[in-house]
Amino acid sequence: MFIDTAEILVKAGNGGNGAVSFHREKYVTNGGPDGGDGGRGGHVIVRADDNMSSLMDFKYQKTYSAQNGENGKGRGCSGRDGADLLIRVPRGTLIRDKLSGKIIADISSSEPLVLCKGGRGGWGNRCFATATRQAPRFAKSGTDGQERAICLEIKLLADVGLAGFPNVGKSTLLSVISAARPKVADYHFTTLSPNLGLVQVRDDCSFVCADIPGLIKGASGGAGLGHGFLRHVDRCRLILHIIDASGYEGRDPCEDFDIIGHELAQYSPGLAGRRQIVVANKCDILHDRSVLERLRRHVSPHPLYAISGATGEGVKDLLLQIAAALAELPPPVIYEPEIDHDPPCVESKTDIRQEDGIWVVSGSWIERLMRDINFSDYESRAYFESRLQAGGVYEQLEALGVHEGDTVNLCGLEFDYVR
Repeated sequence: MFIDTAEILVKAGNGGNGAVSFHREKYVTNGGPDGGDGGRGGHVIVRADDNMSSLMDFKYQKTYSAQNGENGKGRGCSGRDGADLLIRVPRGTLIRDKLSGKIIADISSSEPLVLCKGGRGGWGNRCFATATRQAPRFAKSGTDGQERAICLEIKLLADVGLAGFPNVGKSTLLSVISAARPKVADYHFTTLSPNLGLVQVRDDCSFVCADIPGLIKGASGGAGLGHGFLRHVDRCRLILHIIDASGYEGRDPCEDFDIIGHELAQYSPGLAGRRQIVVANKCDILHDRSVLERLRRHVSPHPLYAISGATGEGVKDLLLQIAAALAELPPPVIYEPEIDHDPPCVESKTDIRQEDGIWVVSGSWIERLMRDINFSDYESRAYFESRLQAGGVYEQLEALGVHEGDTVNLCGLEFDYVR
C-alpha cells in the first residue's frame, strides 16, 4: 500500500535530575556534596532512507519518543545520556508543523536532521557548593525534551513526470524505457500509486522518471485518483505530457491537452510554466495522420513527439530529446524551511496577574525551580530567593504596584510580600 501522508507526534527525551548526595568515607571529615549531574535526554533525528518509498511505517504507530536521560548518582557519578531516536523517511519527504502547516524541513539530502532536542541534564548538589554554602541540600531537575506534532508528506524526487489521462500509455512507456514493472492493463486507473524508474540513455546519462496516476477533469479539486498525487509532479524538472493520439476512447487529443494543462495550473501556478514535452502515444493504431499536425499546432510552443509505447516507435529519439532538455534545466526544487525547526525557548517568561486581591505569579521556569527546592532547608530557600531576584520577579511585582503585606501566589505557594 502506498501512503504519502502521515501525522505523528515526536518527543525528545527529558534530561535526568541532578542528585543530592554527600561524601561519606571513613577517616574523611567534611566530605562535602558529591551529587552527580543528570544525563541529557535523547534527540529525535530524521534521516532519508533510499530503501523506503512509502510512509506505511507511520500508519499504525503515531507517537515516537526518545529515551530519557538517567538521574545523577552519588560519588560524583553523572547519569547516562538518553539514546537518540532515529526516524527514517523516504527521500523527498517534507516535514510540516501540524498546527501552522508550514514547512520545517525538506529531507532530500543525506544529512540527518535533529528535529527535537533532548532536555538538558540537571546539576547535582556539588555544583551549588560555595564557600558560604558548603552543604547544599538541593539539586537541579532536568529540563523537558522538545515535543511537536508534525505532518509528513512525500514529494517524489524525479527528473521527469509522466502526466496525462488514464489509459494513455504512461505505465507502458515507463516499462519500456526503464527496468520498472508497473501494472499495465486496458482499463482506467490501473496505476493506483506513483511508480519510479531509472532511465539509462547512455553510459554517462540517466534520469529518474515518475509515472503519476491518471488525471481527469476536476482532479485539482479532488476528482478521481490523481488529485492526491499531483504533489509528486511539483519537483519534476520536466513534464512529459502523454496524449492518446489514436482517439481510441473517443476523446479529442487537443481537448485532452487543454484539460490536463488546466488541472496542473489550478493545482500549482508554477506548473503551468514548467517545461513540457508533449508525447503523442499509440501512433501504431492512428489511422488519420493529419491529427498529429493539428495537435502539433495546438500544443505549440511545446515540442511534440509521435511514438508508440507498444512497438517502441520513436522512443529512442524521445529519450535523446529528454536528456538534452534536462541538461539545460536547473536541479530539482528543494523547499526552504518556513519556520525554524528548533522551537524558540520560552523558559524565562513570567506571567503576573492580580486575582481577588492576590498576586498570581506563574512561569514554566518557576515551576521547574520549585521542584528543585527543599523549602525546609535555609540554604535552599536562600537560593530560591536569589533566583527569583535574578529572574526579575520582584522587580515586575513592584512595577505593577505590589505593597508590603500583599499575598503572592507563586505557582500554588502563597506568602506575604515583605521587602
